[in-house]
Amino acid sequence: MKKTITQIVLAIVVVVLAYLLYDNIMTPVRFDETRIAREKAVIERISDIRSAQRGYKQVYGKYTGSFDTLINFVLTAEMQFERQLVSSDDSVGLAKLKKARKKNIEKFTVKAIDTVFGAKKLTPAQIEQLRYIPFSAQANNGEVKEFIMGAGLVEVGNVKIPVFEAKAPYKTFLLDLNEQLLINLIDEQKNVLYKYPGIKVGDLYQATNDAGNWE
Repeated sequence: MKKTITQIVLAIVVVVLAYLLYDNIMTPVRFDETRIAREKAVIERISDIRSAQRGYKQVYGKYTGSFDTLINFVLTAEMQFERQLVSSDDSVGLAKLKKARKKNIEKFTVKAIDTVFGAKKLTPAQIEQLRYIPFSAQANNGEVKEFIMGAGLVEVGNVKIPVFEAKAPYKTFLLDLNEQLLINLIDEQKNVLYKYPGIKVGDLYQATNDAGNWE
């Protein structure tokens, strides 16, 4: 009887140890899987912010640090473009334009919402969400976090260049995950890789051509 009890206890211990070992192995795996999925969503939205900022700069010659201004621009503004009426190789068409005293350029306008995102189409409701970091509510007990965004000028060779940045610290969308693994991730980004601990596009202190730190 005593031997049977001992065997049962040992079996339970083995099962518990096996589970702990499995959990120890799988915890970082699950962390990375969730981190990568959330990063993908954050990158997609911050890329949309970059597209909107580039459209804004095309019209106004600068970026904006205000989400209200940026979102209003996308929802309400029109952008002006130029196109050729006939191909530069079309001698007959060019001759007709010359005879009619017309330039081979036509100006036209397009709504910002229909052009700044390229082939990607966003609804007005999706554009209103541009300021919010995906998964931030889930990571922060229901509190939705906004991207940190700013705009300014940097001087390069006596020329002032418009710049902007938008960023989402890891804590804003990963805080509900394993605490120690999150600490390790942030420490590695900051002190080993010397990178921003999160997702970031652009920079307020140097001209980066609006590059993202994931690119």
